[in-house]
Amino acid sequence: MKRIFTIASMALLTVISVSGQTMQSKLTANDRRINRIIAQMSLEEKVEMLHSKTIMSSEGVPRLGIQDIKYADGPFGIREEIGDGFRPLGWVTDSATYFPTGSALAATWSPELAYRYGYSMGVEGRLRGKDVILGPAINIQRLPVGGRTYEYLSEDPVLAAALAVEFTKGTQTAGTAVCLKHFALNNQETNRGSVNVIADERTMRELYLKPFEAAVKEGGAMVVMPAYNKVNGYYCSENEHLLNEILRKEWGFKGFTVSDWGGTHSTMGAAMHGLNVQMTGSNYLGQPLIDSVRAGKVPESIVDDKVRELLRVRFAIEPIPNEKANTSKISLPEHQKTAYDVATKSVVLLKNEGGLLPIDKNVKKIAVIGHNAQALTARGGVGAGVKAPYEITPLQGIKNRAGGVEITYSEGYSMRQGGRLQAAPTIDTDLLVEALRAAQDADLVIFVCGTSKTIETEGSDRQDIKLPLGQEELVAALSAVNPKIVSVIISGGPCDLQKLDKYSPTIVQGWWNGMEGGNALADILFGNIAPSGKLPFTFPVKLEDSPAYAMGNFPQRTDNSGDLFTNMYRQDLGGDRDARRTNVSPEAHYTEKLLVGYRWFDTKEQPVMYAFGHGLSYVDFGYSDIKTDKEKYREKDVIKVTFKLTNNGDMEADEVAQLYVHYLDSQIERPYKELKAFRRVTLGAGETKTVQLEIPVSELRYWREDATTDGWTLENGQIELQLGGASDDIRLKTTVTI
Repeated sequence: MKRIFTIASMALLTVISVSGQTMQSKLTANDRRINRIIAQMSLEEKVEMLHSKTIMSSEGVPRLGIQDIKYADGPFGIREEIGDGFRPLGWVTDSATYFPTGSALAATWSPELAYRYGYSMGVEGRLRGKDVILGPAINIQRLPVGGRTYEYLSEDPVLAAALAVEFTKGTQTAGTAVCLKHFALNNQETNRGSVNVIADERTMRELYLKPFEAAVKEGGAMVVMPAYNKVNGYYCSENEHLLNEILRKEWGFKGFTVSDWGGTHSTMGAAMHGLNVQMTGSNYLGQPLIDSVRAGKVPESIVDDKVRELLRVRFAIEPIPNEKANTSKISLPEHQKTAYDVATKSVVLLKNEGGLLPIDKNVKKIAVIGHNAQALTARGGVGAGVKAPYEITPLQGIKNRAGGVEITYSEGYSMRQGGRLQAAPTIDTDLLVEALRAAQDADLVIFVCGTSKTIETEGSDRQDIKLPLGQEELVAALSAVNPKIVSVIISGGPCDLQKLDKYSPTIVQGWWNGMEGGNALADILFGNIAPSGKLPFTFPVKLEDSPAYAMGNFPQRTDNSGDLFTNMYRQDLGGDRDARRTNVSPEAHYTEKLLVGYRWFDTKEQPVMYAFGHGLSYVDFGYSDIKTDKEKYREKDVIKVTFKLTNNGDMEADEVAQLYVHYLDSQIERPYKELKAFRRVTLGAGETKTVQLEIPVSELRYWREDATTDGWTLENGQIELQLGGASDDIRLKTTVTI
C-alpha cells in the first residue's frame, strides 16, 4: 500500500539561495536606508509614487533626489518612445533590436538563448534609459486562437518556466528589471478586461502559476504585472490570494506590482490586496487613497509597505539620467547576432516528404509566392511592436543566400485591400494567374503563408485557426501546376494545416522571427544549418479537438463593450466606445483542469496534426542506453537519467531530448504524461554524446487540497520515464520507484 508524503505549503517559502541570500532577499539590502527615507516623506509624497506620472513612468521622490521609475513595452524589443494614446513621438534615436517573438523563443527550447535574449533586452533598456521592461509574457497557451499566443512561451509549464527564469536573469544581470506578465491566468483576449476565470487550486498551482513561481523564486524577478481578468471572482489587481498570499507570503516576492494599463478597479481593493502602482491615472491610488488613509479605512503602514517595495527596486536599478539616455545606437551587432541565433534555432521542420529540403544544388529557379514573403512584422499587435533599424523578410533572406539561383516573386494573396484587412477567404484572380505562371516555370516553389499581426493581436482572439485569405485554395492550385512546394508558415500561433498538409510535401514553421528572421530561414532552407526547432505547443487537426473547445469552455458569452485597453488608450483601434461602461463578467470555466495541450491529446488518445515537441532535422538521431543512478528515490532526491545520443547524419545538428513522466499506478487524477526535463544538444556528424537529464523528486509533487491538508504532496509508487524527440516520439523507457 502506497504512502503519501505531505509537504506543508510553508515549504514554498524556500527559494533558491545565491551566496547566502535568496534571489528575492537581495532586494531588501537597502531596507534600513529606505525606512529612513519613508520616515521623511509626507503622505502625499508616498501616494504620489503609487500611480502613473506619465503614460510610461511613475513618480520618485523629487525632494529627496529619488528618480522616477520608467517603463518600456518590450516582450521582444524596446518599444519606441510614445506619448498620450500610445502615439509615437517620432524620435530618430529610439529604434531597437527586433527579436523573435515569444513563441519563436519557446521553439528553441534553449534556456541559454533565453538568457542571451534577456541580457540583450536589458542592455538596450539601459541605453534607452528604462528601468523596467514590461515582459517577459509567460502565460500558458491554453487556446490555439489566443491573440497573444505569439507573445507567450508554451502550453507546458516546465518549458515556459525554464525560459522565463533565464530571460529574467539575463535582463536583470544587464541592469534592467523585468515585469512578469500577466499574473495570472490571462489565457484569452476575448473579454480579457472582465472575464472571471474559474479554476481550482491544483490546476492553478501545477500549470498556470508555475512559470511565475520559477521566475520569482529562481530568477529573482523584481516587478510583476497583475492581469486584466478576474480569478475566482476577484480582479487580479486586487486579488488577495494571488498577490499577497501566494506571490508575497509563499514565494517571498520583495518587489512591486504594477497594474496593466487601465487594469485598476478600486481604491480599497487595490490598496488592501496587493497592488503597488496604478497605471494609468490617479483616480484610485491618488487622492481617494489619501482620503481613505485619513478616514482610517486604510492604515498608513500599508502605504509605507507599498513605497518600500517600490524603493527596493528603485535602489536595485541604477537610474539613467535623461541626458545620457537615447544618445547612441542601441541595436548593437551582438544583439542582432542573438536575434539571428534565436531565429535559426526556432525554425521547425514539420514535414519533409520527398527530400525537398535542404534545397538541392540542381535547383536553378525558385518561385517565392505569398504576401508574407515580403511582409514586415516588427510593428503591430497593439501593445507589442518595435521600431527596428532593419528587418530581413523571408524573400530578402532567400535572395541573400540564393547564390546563382534565379528568384522570382509573386504576391499570390493580398493581406490588404484599400488599406483594410482583406479577410474574405477568396482568391484575387489576377494574383492567382500571376502566381501559377511563376510556379509553373520554377524548379521549386516556396509558398510563404500564415497570418499577420492584424489577425493575431492583443485585444482579440482569432475566430478560427484556418489559413486566411484564400491561402488554402491557392496552395491547391499551385500544386496542380508544380507539386514541388515548400510551404513556410509565418505566424505566432498554430494554424489548421489539413489542406496545406495535403498539397505541400514540405512544411516549415517560420514564426515572426525578428529582424534577422529572413536570413535565418534561408540558412535552414539552403542547408547551411540543420533545422532544430521544436513545437512549444500542439497543432491540433482541427480547432474543435482542443480541450477548451471540446469541453465547451470557450468561447464564452461576449461582452460587447469592447476591449478595455483599446477603449481607454487606442481610439484609433477601438473607436470611441465609453471606456467607463460597466462590464459584465462572463465566466471562463477551466474544467479541463490539467489537460491542456498535449496532456489532453495524449490522455484522450486524440490524434493531432503535429505534436508538442515535434520538429524534424536533416539528420536522424539515435537514442540508446538509458540508465538511472538509482532504482528508488525519496522526496529530497534528484533522479539522474543518462543516455547516449548519436547524430547519424553527415552534418552538425542539434537535437532537443525530452523526458516525460508517466505515473504507472497513481491513485491521483493525472495527465497521461508530463514533461519534466529537456536539453538541447549539439552533435557533429557521426558524433555520440552521453547526456544527463535531472528531475528533482520534488517536481513530482501534486497540489492536494482537502479538509486536513493544503499543500504540495508526494505520492509513492512507480513512474515510467519516457525519453524521446517529441511527445509522440518516445524512443526509450525505464521505470523507477518513488
